[in-house]
Amino acid sequence: MSGLNERQLAELVKSVVSTYTNSDTINHLGGDPLPDTDEVIALAKDLREILFPGYFRSRNLRRENVSAHVGSLLDSVHMRLTEQISRAVGCQNEPSLRLVSDDDAISDSVRSAVAAELFLKSLPDIRRLLASDVQAAFDGDPAASSIDEVIFCYPGVEAITIHRMAHALYRLKVPIIPRVLSEWSHQITGIDLHPGATIGPSFFIDHGTGVVIGETCEIGSGVTIYQSVTLGAWSFPRDEDGNLIRGQKRHPTIEDNVVIYSNATVLGGTTTVGANSSIGAGVSLSRSVPANTIVTVEKPQLRFREAS
Repeated sequence: MSGLNERQLAELVKSVVSTYTNSDTINHLGGDPLPDTDEVIALAKDLREILFPGYFRSRNLRRENVSAHVGSLLDSVHMRLTEQISRAVGCQNEPSLRLVSDDDAISDSVRSAVAAELFLKSLPDIRRLLASDVQAAFDGDPAASSIDEVIFCYPGVEAITIHRMAHALYRLKVPIIPRVLSEWSHQITGIDLHPGATIGPSFFIDHGTGVVIGETCEIGSGVTIYQSVTLGAWSFPRDEDGNLIRGQKRHPTIEDNVVIYSNATVLGGTTTVGANSSIGAGVSLSRSVPANTIVTVEKPQLRFREAS
């Protein structure tokens, strides 16, 4: 099959490029470089090496050489993460990195370096949280044969690992990069955790496929969630001009030691599931539940008939 001739190619180029004027909201021409999604993912994989030393690419680590290995990774990650944060800040219309400094005289490049450093300083806390998450997965699943299996194989652990990183960057008001991480996690695990969601220690997602947790969700300690659970928004309020009102709490609060079984849906920013409660499979909930409550759907009747 022959390709386009010069005239066909010229006409096609002209037709496509002409839309760059009429549809310029989806152009990024002549601006600063945008974040590199492949590099952000590579950074996450390097960070996973630090969070779970010896488990993934570098498996010959020992007490004697681990400090040198981690030092090399941290230095590389700081430099590369600073660049990606700087790119993200440069393409953002709204102010960002305000938790780093409110001083407008500080350049974006300096803010980005400080944000990267503050993020890396949070890694010990992230490791402590992940240790509790891994233990919760092992303790909560009788099919788990070892901690190693949980770390290597469980999509819920993969998703919460990436979320812990993304949430730390989100709290520093780093734009775009937390969402790049969460959407990458969504692609590889089938679990959709918004980086803004606040999730306490010992969090376990069993199976995980189809789980959705929204931005303003607040989840306590020791919570277990099964597949296809949605912790979502009941509605999206708008102003007098019809624009979405942003920055409000739209997603539920789940208190300590709650279990939410498969295909359950909990909606609304004023909805709270009290501590030590269980939400049964298939429940659709949009009002608060007191502590120590079991919520189930009344069992439907099954009909059996002889096949013809």
